[in-house]
Amino acid sequence: MAMNHATRDYLLPCGRDVEQVWERLDEVDAGRADAHELDCPHCRATRESLLVLRGLTRELAEDDAEPSPDLTSRIMSAIRAEVRRRDLVPLASPEPGEVQVSDQAVAAVLRFAADSVDGVRARRCRVLPAPDSTDPLAVDVELHLAIAHDFDGDSLDVVRERVTAAAGARVGLRLARLDLVVEDLYDA
Repeated sequence: MAMNHATRDYLLPCGRDVEQVWERLDEVDAGRADAHELDCPHCRATRESLLVLRGLTRELAEDDAEPSPDLTSRIMSAIRAEVRRRDLVPLASPEPGEVQVSDQAVAAVLRFAADSVDGVRARRCRVLPAPDSTDPLAVDVELHLAIAHDFDGDSLDVVRERVTAAAGARVGLRLARLDLVVEDLYDA
């Protein structure tokens, strides 16, 4: 039983493939382990992790409880968010040298800040260096939102304040521009 193609050819420090360890889990549990599997700390640690993973997966598969709608919507928001690393954004640092963070990480912080406002669900977020600024810590942000159908329009100012504060306090960036795009309505 193969785990998946992403783990194929992933070698442990001892030279064994993780796929081999996975395929031999039941053999080792049945007492049919070879000398290497019994003595190798890398194979033992990997085997223990895979056993925990397999047990938790079985437990989740057997669980028939329905997830809350809020959990499902948060998972879907994360899935809709861009998952590829793109560009790096420079950060201020008291230490010499340059510190950079992925724009994806910055976007996650800003989406979380927007989500903290009642009636708002952050969707996509783009973070780009501000082209018209000489400040290397200035960024332009485009944040797409879904809002509750009974959402008070003045609360967009609160979203703007929280996102701006998070950019400065949590990440150390200054927003040169913040575009809020309301792209959807939902029932609260």
